[in-house]
Amino acid sequence: MSETNTPSSTSTSVTSGYDSYTLAYEIRKYSAEELIPFLKEQSKVILDKNDLDILYKEKITGRSLLKMSKDDFLSIGLAFGPARDLAEFAKDCREKKLKSFSTYRTKKDLKEIFEKYNIEDGRITDILQFVPKSQFIGDDNEDLLHCLKDIRLRLRNMGTVVESNEAIRCEYISAILHACINIVRKHTGKEISLNPQLEVVGEENTGRVDFAIRALEELICITEGKQHQITIGFAQNVLQCESAFQTNKRKRKADVAFDEDYDYLFGIVTTATEWHFLLYTPEGIRCTSRNPLNIRFVETALIEDSEDEKELCKNVKRVMEVIVGLLMERVTVEKEPAKKKQRVQEYSQPPL
Repeated sequence: MSETNTPSSTSTSVTSGYDSYTLAYEIRKYSAEELIPFLKEQSKVILDKNDLDILYKEKITGRSLLKMSKDDFLSIGLAFGPARDLAEFAKDCREKKLKSFSTYRTKKDLKEIFEKYNIEDGRITDILQFVPKSQFIGDDNEDLLHCLKDIRLRLRNMGTVVESNEAIRCEYISAILHACINIVRKHTGKEISLNPQLEVVGEENTGRVDFAIRALEELICITEGKQHQITIGFAQNVLQCESAFQTNKRKRKADVAFDEDYDYLFGIVTTATEWHFLLYTPEGIRCTSRNPLNIRFVETALIEDSEDEKELCKNVKRVMEVIVGLLMERVTVEKEPAKKKQRVQEYSQPPL
């Protein structure tokens, strides 16, 4: 994965540069260790541990794979079946075009995305719900107070969010995300970063995520949604989480890839005023579409001790507590697949 900080556009509008992007462009970057988990996930190529051991022993990289023929695979000891399948797969990768996240905009596109996760008719309210675990933040927390100060400054300089454009919305979103990351960093000592316009390349889709919060792997993908088009934001966020999940899996060492693996990601879809949270696993998705958190960025909140100021502070704090809670979970969760699966299963239980 590469990253590019390009603040001029968001994932809802970036299309150029990805129209002719093929999967081979990404695969050729893979080391032998990164190639193994990628191949394990491919339904078109059925490889057993012995086949993967041969590829790893011969140090077959992504670049090597793309240039190999059936005879090449036979020559390193693979049986006829996997040798033929790998040769055909390499050819498909050279020719297969990846689709940009931002091109998924029609009702048909959205329906196809959601049907993949057993959600009919593209209604986000039909997605299984979950209750994010929040982390308490005191009213006197230094980072919360700094965030509120930044928001007031933006309100004074840029005005309300109600009629603002995407660039202004991202200013408010960014202020909240930076504060949350700083809180988690202080609590855990973990190195966490906020990456705007991060390039993500999956097995079927590619593009830039408006914001990604990263440690060693991607933890949360954030999509800035357009007002009145929140469903598009949801669909794109699901694809971004899916692609980031695939990238995370490829980064793991080959010895881990041979064993059982399990992981999950969180997503955020927000217009700055409306905040939805998403739990992504390969088996399915859950979200908070029926119960979003809301923040009113209005100029009357600049009046000290006004009801609007109190409401702004309360709602910013609520959003931050959820984001900090999600981040705290992801950076402290045990690496064992069973532990991660247990965490996800806890979200499947109805709240008491």
